[in-house]
Amino acid sequence: MLAGLRRPDGGALLWDGVPIAEDRTAHATRVAYLGHQDALKPSLSVVENLHLFARAGGGDMTAALKAVDLLPLADLPARLLSAGQKRRAALARVLLAQAPLWLLDEPSLGLDANAIVLLGKAIARHRAAGGVVIATTHVPLPLEDVRHLALPGAPDPADRWWDEESSALSPSDQEGASA
Repeated sequence: MLAGLRRPDGGALLWDGVPIAEDRTAHATRVAYLGHQDALKPSLSVVENLHLFARAGGGDMTAALKAVDLLPLADLPARLLSAGQKRRAALARVLLAQAPLWLLDEPSLGLDANAIVLLGKAIARHRAAGGVVIATTHVPLPLEDVRHLALPGAPDPADRWWDEESSALSPSDQEGASA
């Protein structure tokens, strides 16, 4: 619904007091969406893939590639990228959109620790510039001043069930895992 792809069953979603359903095209320019698939054309280079989106958003290609540490790989075909590199290319596409609202579905999927830090910095810059980010994630992002929303029955993020101590294998678990 936030992306404007589906109408609410009741009520209305408003942007600056105007229902988004009144002008879905205008709303589409306000939203940058990162889904679970990276939506890259395998035969095109990273920069060629991003050019498809840069025209619409008018963003700075070099800055977007630097922000996700892909500038050295800009001319490689997308098919040669690792899963994490593809994800970073998809994140660069979000940066190029220059949309005030980012909808990110598991943005850290496939990213290593360094790339998650880059993601956190990009989100922080976007928020500092007045942007809004709504993200679903199973991995805590390196952000401050975040609001956590959970559906009824979902685990409370404050419980920290995912912390390093609880996720480490005990010696007996390690023996069983190696068998």
